[in-house]
Amino acid sequence: FKEFLIYKQIPVEKYLSKDEEAKMKNLLREYLEFGGFPDVIKNEQKLKILKEYSDLMLFRDFIERHKIRNLDLARMLHTFLIQNFSKEVSIRSLFDKLKVNVKVGKDTVYEYVTKLEDTVFFFFLKKFSRKVHLRESWPKKIYLCDPGLTKIVKYSQEFGRLMENAVFLNLLRQKNESPLIEMFYLKLIGGEVDFVVREGLQIKQLIQVTYVSTKDEIEEREIKSLLKASDLLKCEDLLVITWDYEGVETIRGKRIKFVPLWKWLLGTSFYL
Repeated sequence: FKEFLIYKQIPVEKYLSKDEEAKMKNLLREYLEFGGFPDVIKNEQKLKILKEYSDLMLFRDFIERHKIRNLDLARMLHTFLIQNFSKEVSIRSLFDKLKVNVKVGKDTVYEYVTKLEDTVFFFFLKKFSRKVHLRESWPKKIYLCDPGLTKIVKYSQEFGRLMENAVFLNLLRQKNESPLIEMFYLKLIGGEVDFVVREGLQIKQLIQVTYVSTKDEIEEREIKSLLKASDLLKCEDLLVITWDYEGVETIRGKRIKFVPLWKWLLGTSFYL
């Protein structure tokens, strides 16, 4: 998002007026909807360019580079993964979906998914576990290299998923700057924590992402999962990234920060 604003020549100030804040949220909405590729930002034919980028990545970085033979499977897998970004998928669920339309073996699906990750079009987030073999196994969550790529396929547009993808990409940048940082998601009975951030051996932060504008809109299970994970992983830095609600709440003796996505991406919240 920072690069998006730089490209649009919009300065990032620590303190903004209400009008400037509203403008920043509109810019964030544009970024989440159409992404941050420079050619897309400056061009009116955004969907056409996004489709060209997607096709280029599919054919050059995946089919040609890895000498993929089953083109129908490659296209279907590519589309299915885009449609299911910010969701948990398993090799079994992918296989079950794909075998309805194309003759394929489970091993081939696994092989193609592994090679798709090499394209850096898709990222696969591991599920947190203390045991290495469980961390490396499926299911995993899918994220895209740019949120605009979701525009090229039909899916039920949920803004929360776009927000979550943006958070993942920002955490990935932090990881690139500090290689000791690792990210996971955590499954709990009846809930989930979107991001577990670990630095070295220490769990540094727990993050939930939710598309809400007021405190009352926040689902109880989101907070319950955060508190449960805090006890389980001995982590006290708890963050909920929202669309518009900002503040600090003490719930069951634990301090939870609520920060709007745009402020978190730009690092301008008083609570960061």
